[in-house]
Amino acid sequence: MNPLERYAPLVDDPDAFRAACERPLPYAVRVNTIKATADRVTAAFDEAGVGYTPVDWNRELLTLEGKAGRTWPYFLGWIHGQEEVSALPATVLDPRPGERVWDACAAPGSKTTQLAALMDDRGTLVGNDNSLGRLSALRHNAERLGVTNLVVTNRDARNFSMRGLGFEAFDRAIVDAPCSCEGTCRKNPTALEEWTLDHVHQVAGVQKGILKRAVQATRPGGTVVYSTCTFAPEENEAVLDHVLGEEDCRLVPFETPLETSPGVTEWEGKTFDPSVERAHRVYPHQNDTGGFFCAKLEVTG
Repeated sequence: MNPLERYAPLVDDPDAFRAACERPLPYAVRVNTIKATADRVTAAFDEAGVGYTPVDWNRELLTLEGKAGRTWPYFLGWIHGQEEVSALPATVLDPRPGERVWDACAAPGSKTTQLAALMDDRGTLVGNDNSLGRLSALRHNAERLGVTNLVVTNRDARNFSMRGLGFEAFDRAIVDAPCSCEGTCRKNPTALEEWTLDHVHQVAGVQKGILKRAVQATRPGGTVVYSTCTFAPEENEAVLDHVLGEEDCRLVPFETPLETSPGVTEWEGKTFDPSVERAHRVYPHQNDTGGFFCAKLEVTG
């Protein structure tokens, strides 16, 4: 089964969707505002002759002509390679300096370090991952980027314990869940070659457990953002539908400058809570990015 053909009924322009999925993904970097400003980075690129284009919706994102790994702004921690659309969840979460924030699936750290920058490196940011090996990348990135408000934990997010943190609940949480990764096909073609429907169903169960725990660990009135880089409704709207039925939370609408499509309320004979339409689907042909899904929940209990 070709997964892209599977989702053609959900897309406004299937031909443009498939064509975009076959094109290489533009390389993007995020300016690390803990150490630098966008103006400082672009001045350094101008001096070094590195071609760049600012991203319209976020002035701290730049697409580059080539890679940035060998430039001195990278080694100084002024920039971090981050796909444009993957900067969306932290932007939607909108953490504030001094808050308590949980990144449930943090490694290798692009979104975690973005959260730290949005918090002005103040407050408590807990970056968790169940993979000890991947946590080494998270720690390396945090150190290079000058993050100091980060606590790193190695736990299964589905039964994450608050013990030892010194507080009982988070103000905000982000679940950028492990998924089937179909939306990364522009930079990782093997994502489609290795895709199976069995894996979609398997990982959806994990996603439900992590998102439930994120809602439970966040204070009433707090915010939880759920995101994936997959097109599968089983991993997106079905997960939201499940958690809405089991936890005290609601989906809230949010605006994004990206062109998006609403969440789907029906898929393969199943119907979901109508509020899942408030989620945003990002298809590759809409903004010349990877594929993505993002939803914002408010904890009500």
